[in-house]
Amino acid sequence: MSAAVHLAATGHGFLSPTGVEIAFLLVGIATFAAAVVTVTTQQLVHAALWLVVALGGLAVEYLLLTAEFIAWVQVLIYVGSVVVLLLFGLMLTKAPIGRSPDADSGNRPAALAVAVASAAALVWVVVDAFRATWIDLDKGVQGSTAVSGASLFRYWVLPFEALSVLLLAALVGAIVLSRKKVEEKR
Repeated sequence: MSAAVHLAATGHGFLSPTGVEIAFLLVGIATFAAAVVTVTTQQLVHAALWLVVALGGLAVEYLLLTAEFIAWVQVLIYVGSVVVLLLFGLMLTKAPIGRSPDADSGNRPAALAVAVASAAALVWVVVDAFRATWIDLDKGVQGSTAVSGASLFRYWVLPFEALSVLLLAALVGAIVLSRKKVEEKR
């Protein structure tokens, strides 16, 4: 008997959500709202702070899926490092603090169409791939530190290293841009 048939026979289904599933949905909605505000605000610093909220919401989603290790990685690397690097980049390049009309390119309809098409494709692929898969939250093995760490260091080392090089290049680029402006004033 498959897991989906067993769960359907025990009465667990779409119309009888558990508390974790309700919390997952509510946090997901809040995270989505923060992500929308991140890309629609015209203030760069506010966008960075809303990005913290969106990435923190993803960490909470990982906690609800009992993947504590990935949740802490999300907090330490993305919320901590990436957003701090982004804020340093904003400060070093002397980006405007208030509203920035330069942040809007005027391509909102095209960007919205691409975003909706990308989201629809992503939802279709994920739903198709995991249609009959259920996560047993009582087991706690799937998101354990041992399984996540083994997967992370076996399959995802290169992407993490590439991300660290990219972040370093962004920081060096911000320093170079700020140095040129200082030297031009002399």
